[in-house]
Amino acid sequence: MNELQERIIAEGRVLPGDIIKVDGFMNHRVDTALMRSIARDIKAHFEGREITKVMTVEASGIPLATITADEFGVPLLFAKKAKSDNIEGGLVKSEIFSYTYKKKVTLIVSAEWISPDDKILIVDDFMANGEAMRGLVEIVDQVGAELVGVAIAIEKGFQGGGDRLRARGIDVYSLAIVEHAEPGNIVFRE
Repeated sequence: MNELQERIIAEGRVLPGDIIKVDGFMNHRVDTALMRSIARDIKAHFEGREITKVMTVEASGIPLATITADEFGVPLLFAKKAKSDNIEGGLVKSEIFSYTYKKKVTLIVSAEWISPDDKILIVDDFMANGEAMRGLVEIVDQVGAELVGVAIAIEKGFQGGGDRLRARGIDVYSLAIVEHAEPGNIVFRE
């Protein structure tokens, strides 16, 4: 069992609706040492592949993606969930259904910051149904950039998002894949 799985067992809670609550170390109060450890594991998996940018979705994936980008020595690009006045020029968009918020969301990236020359590694803290990842992959495809892979800290394997991406030939690397979750019993994929 890896360090992340141990933390999920020790500190995580399963809430109704298949919610795995890890906000004490992952996505509200962030254990940066753990994020650095996860980022180094991601770097080891993708070692030797050229990566020009790490990409994620706002907001809870930003801490892990930032540290991962730092490990690779490349910029972080994150998709916004709403257009703000400071985004100029062309936009690259993808509509997704947010599992967390139970509504449609449009992911937005300024075309100024992504190009066909980019080699993108997508990084996020969680993946359930895989909608956010599907949306980011769609953005990468729209601009003609190369998708190097997808790295996820915690994947809910029982919701199938990662398996759908793998079926498309995408290298999906998850540090903890939860196969079953109920209060007091979290089972990981071997």
